[in-house]
Amino acid sequence: MYNKNIKLLIAISIFAYAIYQFIEGYIGNGIMFILLSLIFVFLYFKNEFILLSFLKLRKQDFEGAKKWLDKIKNPKSALTSKQQGYYNYLNGVMVSQTNMNEAEKYFKNAVTLGLSMDHDMAMAKLNLAGIAFSKRRKQEATKLLSEAQKLDKRGMLTDQIKMMKDQMKKAQVPNQHFGGHRQQRRR
Repeated sequence: MYNKNIKLLIAISIFAYAIYQFIEGYIGNGIMFILLSLIFVFLYFKNEFILLSFLKLRKQDFEGAKKWLDKIKNPKSALTSKQQGYYNYLNGVMVSQTNMNEAEKYFKNAVTLGLSMDHDMAMAKLNLAGIAFSKRRKQEATKLLSEAQKLDKRGMLTDQIKMMKDQMKKAQVPNQHFGGHRQQRRR
């Protein structure tokens, strides 16, 4: 909606007016204006469109989440670096169903820019591991999977990590077994 700097300017202005209200003796108004300024400070650190997009994504409404993200016209100037990370993270989640190359680009940007929650970073690395594994880059997938496991301190992704490891083992075993049959045929 507003640029991050405009939000900060609005918060400072409202806070200054709250102090004026205190000086004039209107304590209730001053408290109300301080609370109002805190809303803009909160929105400086947490973008409203990203929050609304998360809510839509939680309901599995990918189209609604995409609509909210598309309202952010210039993410580099309108968002802080962590918000840009979440912007890329959300785009990666939505695109991962259809275009793995684009999703990989979004997730890599999200990891580079940083995410404030460890489990979000773990989820981004888990998705990158899945993409790397599907592109037959097993070493990179293994590395990303171990990083995701370290970041998952609450155990929220334990099942997904275990499932990914099992898939990697299953993919490795048939290749060795198939290779053994080839050698027998040659003899």
